[in-house]
Amino acid sequence: MGVESEKSVQLFLSIGLDERTAKNTVANTKVTKNLLAVIDEAGVAEGCERAIGNLIYTVATKFPANALVHRPTLLQYIVTSKIKTPAQLEAAFAFLSNTASETLKVKEFEEACGVGIEVSLEDMEKTVNDIFEENKNTIIEQRYRTNVGELFGHVRKRQPWADPKVVKQLIDTKLYALLGEKTAADNEKPAKKKKEKPVKVEEKKAVEESTVPKPPEEDMNPYAVFPRPDENFKVHTEVFFSDRPVLRACNSKEILEKHLKKTGGKVLTRFPPEPNGYLHIGHAKAMFVDFGLAKERNGGCYLRYDDTNPEAEKKEYIDHIEEIVKWMGWEPYKITYTSDYFQDLYDLAVKLIQKGHAYVDHQTAEEIKEYREKKMNSPYRDRPIEQSLKLFDEMKRGMIEEGKATLRMKQDMQSDNFNMYDLIAYRIKFTPHPHAGDKWCIYPSYDYAHCIVDSLENITHSLCTLEFETRRASYYWLLDALELYQPFVWEYSRLNITNTVMSKRKLNRLVTEKWVDGWDDPRLMTLSGLRRRGVTSTSINAFVRGIGITRSDCSIIRLDRLEHHIREELNKSAPRKMVVLNPLKVVITNMEGGTSMDLDAKKWPDAQTDDPSSFYKVPFSNVVYIEHTDFRVKDSKDYYGLAPGKTVLLRYAYPIKCTDVILGDDKETVLEIRAEYDPLKKTKPKGVLHWVGEPSPGVEPLKVEVRLFDKLFLSENPSELDDWLGDLNPQSKVVMPCAYAVPTLRNATVGESFQFERLGYFTVDKDSTSDKLVFNRTVTLRDSYAKVGK
Repeated sequence: MGVESEKSVQLFLSIGLDERTAKNTVANTKVTKNLLAVIDEAGVAEGCERAIGNLIYTVATKFPANALVHRPTLLQYIVTSKIKTPAQLEAAFAFLSNTASETLKVKEFEEACGVGIEVSLEDMEKTVNDIFEENKNTIIEQRYRTNVGELFGHVRKRQPWADPKVVKQLIDTKLYALLGEKTAADNEKPAKKKKEKPVKVEEKKAVEESTVPKPPEEDMNPYAVFPRPDENFKVHTEVFFSDRPVLRACNSKEILEKHLKKTGGKVLTRFPPEPNGYLHIGHAKAMFVDFGLAKERNGGCYLRYDDTNPEAEKKEYIDHIEEIVKWMGWEPYKITYTSDYFQDLYDLAVKLIQKGHAYVDHQTAEEIKEYREKKMNSPYRDRPIEQSLKLFDEMKRGMIEEGKATLRMKQDMQSDNFNMYDLIAYRIKFTPHPHAGDKWCIYPSYDYAHCIVDSLENITHSLCTLEFETRRASYYWLLDALELYQPFVWEYSRLNITNTVMSKRKLNRLVTEKWVDGWDDPRLMTLSGLRRRGVTSTSINAFVRGIGITRSDCSIIRLDRLEHHIREELNKSAPRKMVVLNPLKVVITNMEGGTSMDLDAKKWPDAQTDDPSSFYKVPFSNVVYIEHTDFRVKDSKDYYGLAPGKTVLLRYAYPIKCTDVILGDDKETVLEIRAEYDPLKKTKPKGVLHWVGEPSPGVEPLKVEVRLFDKLFLSENPSELDDWLGDLNPQSKVVMPCAYAVPTLRNATVGESFQFERLGYFTVDKDSTSDKLVFNRTVTLRDSYAKVGK
């Protein structure tokens, strides 16, 4: 970290940010610049209380860009504690985004933000009591599984300026008074109701539904941030248009009635991946948001391929996406393609030109970029409508060369929002489309097609990550210009994880330049890579549910948090086996050669002796193998492995004592150990070792290959490095080609997972053959995240 970055971190700490947030903020140049400016405007460079600092941080990250003139005034309200709660700050943002550059009417502003209003403890108690009384039956039925967030939301509607901390304490106290101490049943997951046996024609569907992974129960509903259908058109968006007054998702009565008639009031979302690469864990969060919200509200989610760029799309990617969506446990309401709507999109583009809201432009890409940077209108912007219509028709019929013309939307070149600078709606590409064939030689852009197809499919909630927030203005501008139904748009923070990259461009480079072994390399955070590594879809969904759905875009989630959820599931589902990665031969001299015995080993730590299925057989003879790392020539007090003259226990077997060491010619390399075992188990060993024995005298144990995977990058945030490829971890993949395994692993199948005792969790890789099994390490046994808490 540089000197300036360190100074910024110290400044951010002085206003009450925690250390992780401060460091993550410094990693984001844009947020750092905003926060430094806001701290200066607020006059708190010498520090301030944490409550004030947190509000100042929110101003830096979420203040409406069109109302910058009022930001210093708002900061003074915060510093003087006239505005002191997040609810007041949200109200201030809403008011100022509407006021924009107008003169601030102080009285109206203070009324809108609840300035000077103090909600008494008695009023808060009465409101909480009323809410509990109204929901008493439900609370008693659900007990401590009651959604506290919803109760809090009810209170906030009635008392928007109440102190949220006090309200939370009152709700917790009221819950305890009504329900008493938590019982064992409160801590258990609710039992799943058995489905009645379906009729024959529905059997296949029922089986498919039963295999859909269910995310684990959580105290808070992550989808509570989204409005209900009846609120869907009341939540305004923070957008300002200078050329027409579109401030929110505003639908006319006629348009809204038409929409509701088609949907029946059902929630409809969409998951719209581009088929130009493999999905990664960030898409798992998008699926959780899009499919999960629809499922939670008994609606439907489209799987829509955003296939507007024929040059980058492949059938391989389309097939992969559909397969991965189903593997993740989601069932699409319908599978559609943006290309299904190419004719509709073309017809609407003609309408846009006819209404004077689009024009054909002959500027080059470089000229368009230069004019946009200078906020200059294109010289073709005001050409006659009839001329643009004629040229657009010629573009469609292939009469204009590629790169010689585009169709641009006539938006607002003087806007503060770069994404309102006459975005391109259509470009010429003489490339056949993988889904639509060779019918078209002009293709719509994302900015043009996405919002229109959302509208045509009657999507109720158009949800995307925060980097698309500035495109919300263009989204509503276009639907308004075409007089189309407008969905509710909401952005959430994208998923960033330490020690990896999520950019499709970077992932593509890793694959094509062969820094990794393909899109499904287990070191990548692609969903196919995670699946090959042995990660389950349910543990990924549990991880995504655990991090929640927020608009905070400054944090990177630690990799060990994902690993925690992986271990949580595999600990319950992966049977135990013994494997030795780097074998060291141990000859037991007081056991007759040529004899062996089968011992019982536990598949599960809580295995009951009367349940034979909880055990497996391991052969024990006078030749066994332990890990090289479990032997030292020189012993020490803190060492629990084997050493000369020392006794350890072979797990599930007997104590052994090292009596001799066979060294190589260099007098340093340990080749073999001689030991004696205690058949009566009277010796007290210091440590317990895993081991593998010869299945029969003189026969080599089952040889397997084990691949040990670790973090792909050394730095937590390699994306911020100029030489990010130089940060690749040289030890991210270590191959152990001659590991020994217990005989029962011989029949393991691809994708099957096990816990190798003392080593970690492993899964059978697709590279396995009938001659040799290959295992991938999914995750180690150590769980550092669990120690610090969720």
